[in-house]
Amino acid sequence: MIGRKKEKELLADIVQETSSNLVAIYGRRRVGKTYLIREYFLNKFTFYHTGIANVSTEIQLDNFYTSLSKYSTSSLRYPTNWFDAFEVLKQVITKSRTKKKVVFLDELPWLDTAKSNFLPAFEHFWNSWGSSQQHLTFIICGSSTSYIVRNIFNHKGGLHNRINYKIKLQPFTLSEVEEFFQSKNIKYNRYQIVKLYMCIGGIPYYLQSLKKGKGVEQNIDALLFDQNGLLKNEFENLYASLFLHADKYIEIIKTIATKRKGLTREEIAAKVSTKNGGTLTKILQDLELSDFIIKYQPFGKKERNSLYQLIDFFSLFYLSFINKKNVGKDDWIKQLDTPSYRAWAGYSFEALCLLHLNKINQALGIAGLHRTASSWVSTSSNEKVQIDLILDRRDDIINIFEMKYSIAEYEITRKYDAITRQKIATFQKETKTKKTIHLVYISTYGLKQNSYSYLAQNSLTMNDLF
Repeated sequence: MIGRKKEKELLADIVQETSSNLVAIYGRRRVGKTYLIREYFLNKFTFYHTGIANVSTEIQLDNFYTSLSKYSTSSLRYPTNWFDAFEVLKQVITKSRTKKKVVFLDELPWLDTAKSNFLPAFEHFWNSWGSSQQHLTFIICGSSTSYIVRNIFNHKGGLHNRINYKIKLQPFTLSEVEEFFQSKNIKYNRYQIVKLYMCIGGIPYYLQSLKKGKGVEQNIDALLFDQNGLLKNEFENLYASLFLHADKYIEIIKTIATKRKGLTREEIAAKVSTKNGGTLTKILQDLELSDFIIKYQPFGKKERNSLYQLIDFFSLFYLSFINKKNVGKDDWIKQLDTPSYRAWAGYSFEALCLLHLNKINQALGIAGLHRTASSWVSTSSNEKVQIDLILDRRDDIINIFEMKYSIAEYEITRKYDAITRQKIATFQKETKTKKTIHLVYISTYGLKQNSYSYLAQNSLTMNDLF
């Protein structure tokens, strides 16, 4: 198993405890939640069941009964509702001969169909019986992070504060992707790994689909642009599996993607069909909880000035290249040196840097120093100045970052040197900061040394992100 070191250590601690524990594992679809639990426990469960998407309560209960029967040596009564179903589950757990009992309910949000009373039944089961058992580890799992947070973590009733452990599974980092490819004997250098990550992110399921012996462009073309590609319809399926009324979520994602720096709530509301009220608030919260977008407060601004920015690599790639008319196989490869490709690469590389901010802090030697990350946009009508990443440090220094995706060493030209100087001057003037400004360049292969490169106090490469 690649990565997941902290998660495996936590699971090891949990199963050693004698008391009962309710554990929630959650994260983006295809990130490997089920794989982690099944591999760690070697598929040896006291009871295991997974929900089915978009079916009735009757079918969910019927499927639950089938799972119950697999783990019982005696006949069981058929449950007519979820309260009854959990009573039968008690019997299965009680009759298990193993001392340590591990129950795994996968895709729990799908079990909670309309008017099914699933959550009240689960709440009653845990509070009246499960929480008092010895050696019981009960794991719930779901790809709908917003559901888990809103209905389990923030439950207003009997499940409030009942979760003993929360495990949010994140996509692989660059270094974990590199380790994954090494384990599969897939030969990609770091530049190719960066390029691939910018297309599909660190999602294990996507990475598992890559074919050995093919280049990055070939693999992406086969997976996403071929008529029978495995991920051809993944964009629609991804949102539909997580959200009711997925079309509203997709509309907002597409809107946010139109502006590189992101949009304010008011700007989003002005462009979409969803009214600027509670529904829009919920959708934005759901997308943020599910790690499709980030909400950040620009440097020196108040909460109401916060911007929403698309950071999901797969969604960004899809909207940049696939969500077009008459797009087919080999079309993306033909765009590798076009303005649209360069615009996408610049945006995606910046998102890659933001995702690996902890590595940047380590490379700068400030991992232990208190700092605040933000962005900044000029408020002057005469200036169109934007800084995508700022680190405001406690040691009286502000790092201003320039992030550049390049196929070779990045060369600062005379023109760009003047633009950068003006950008820093505008920032100092408008923010009235007295702190020292340190300019940091992050590029794939570093800076080409010339008469203008001295302006950078630090130069990082893609290797610093691994």
